Amino acid sequence: MNGKQDDSRRYVVVVGGGLAGTAAATILAEQGVHVTVLERENFLGGRAGAWTDTLQDGSAFEMERGFHAFFRNYKNLRSLLRRIDPKLRFLTRLHDYPLLGPNGQSESFARLPKIPPFNIIELVRRSPSIHFRDLMKADLDRTNAMLAFDPERTYQERDEETAKEFLDGLNFPPKARQMLFDVFAHSFFNPEERYSAAELLAMFHFYFTRNPEGLVFDVMNQPFSVAFWKPMESYLRDRGVDIYLNSVAEVIEAQGNRYAVRFRHGDESNVLEADAVVLAVTAPGLKALVAASPSLSPLKRSVDSLETTLPFAVWRLWLDRFCHPHRPPFAGTTGVGLLENISLYEKIESESKRWSAANHGSIVELHAYGIPESLTEEEIKRDLLAGMHAVYPETCGATIREERFLRRQDCPAFAPGSHAHRPGVITPLPTVVLAGDFVKLPFPSALMERATSSGFIAANALLARWKLPETRVEHGPTHGIFASRKR
Repeated sequence: MNGKQDDSRRYVVVVGGGLAGTAAATILAEQGVHVTVLERENFLGGRAGAWTDTLQDGSAFEMERGFHAFFRNYKNLRSLLRRIDPKLRFLTRLHDYPLLGPNGQSESFARLPKIPPFNIIELVRRSPSIHFRDLMKADLDRTNAMLAFDPERTYQERDEETAKEFLDGLNFPPKARQMLFDVFAHSFFNPEERYSAAELLAMFHFYFTRNPEGLVFDVMNQPFSVAFWKPMESYLRDRGVDIYLNSVAEVIEAQGNRYAVRFRHGDESNVLEADAVVLAVTAPGLKALVAASPSLSPLKRSVDSLETTLPFAVWRLWLDRFCHPHRPPFAGTTGVGLLENISLYEKIESESKRWSAANHGSIVELHAYGIPESLTEEEIKRDLLAGMHAVYPETCGATIREERFLRRQDCPAFAPGSHAHRPGVITPLPTVVLAGDFVKLPFPSALMERATSSGFIAANALLARWKLPETRVEHGPTHGIFASRKR
């Protein structure tokens, strides 16, 4: 791994093989840069990764860290996916994004106008949870803030406030608050009382008020590993990218105007020399790497400000019976304990569809976000099971033939007051750049799209330095429709 390098080429080490690292590696390799990706797992994908597991009957299946929604305004993610399939045939368009609450309550985001404020007007008009007269009682300043997102002013005015305080202050009817806002606020893994109100408004802007594609999304109709990650690995290798799985970067040392990246591959210690480094790991991994690398000390203050939010859980269940045929492939939930959403995998992807047909049962996945750290696995499972029975009563009495339970705590926190200290892609070190869904971007974005966008921007920063062609980074409107009135 210490082979002689071609002096005419640029060498970049990308630490982290998730969406952010893969996006950066793709753009760099397409411009002839020699890229090496170091990934600690034995598969690419990071928090969107997938791996092979085995059921009790010996049959193999592909497991993931949970259901992922491919919203139609994820322009940069779709650009990355098109490297594998230009027509995106592995994405299936859903027809609705239903929200389910207790006692049969429901909302829908299907067939809404795509132009604000008509999307909001139509949502209120048809919603059973809120009426136009309720809007007369809402706090005008906070209501306007939802339509007047400004990438500077909103954070100046609202970042110290919690999302819970903001939503409480809206003065919406409790049922409307629960059905229309709680589900949305919980979708970013951060509990309301620990989530920045400014970040919530940025997400409301990005996903709803200025999203011309609407809130209904696509799903991947094959396992991630089959449809995307294995073809993506081949795409990168075909362009000369070296990919080292089971490899953990331990120290990054400056050597003149270059860097030595010391890493552990299995039980072996190795070193790579690079002209630049892309750090595309989780916030905990980044903090550990910076702490171990004196050469990265200029990054320490901003990186040390990063935190992870409370744990989340994914529980996939193979049942001995079907859910009702009219159940949607995916539904958000609220007011039923820890349960945040419920997915029926046999209605989403091909592998699960085959198992379901052969075994006459549904494959159900339950998600919980912002879980109190004191809860045990059994307590979480008990709560999720009760939530499933509440929204899908036909599952009461079903036998669980197989299950997989994941509990992780590596999603970024967006705590009140954190925005000012949050690092961006560009760092004080010109040839060290950051990528990930925790970094500050110049436009609103989130989750998989934020990770991918940051990877594109990180690659562009290095390409610009070397006077090589940059790639296009797309984004939606940066300001809300009423933002100009707030300036």
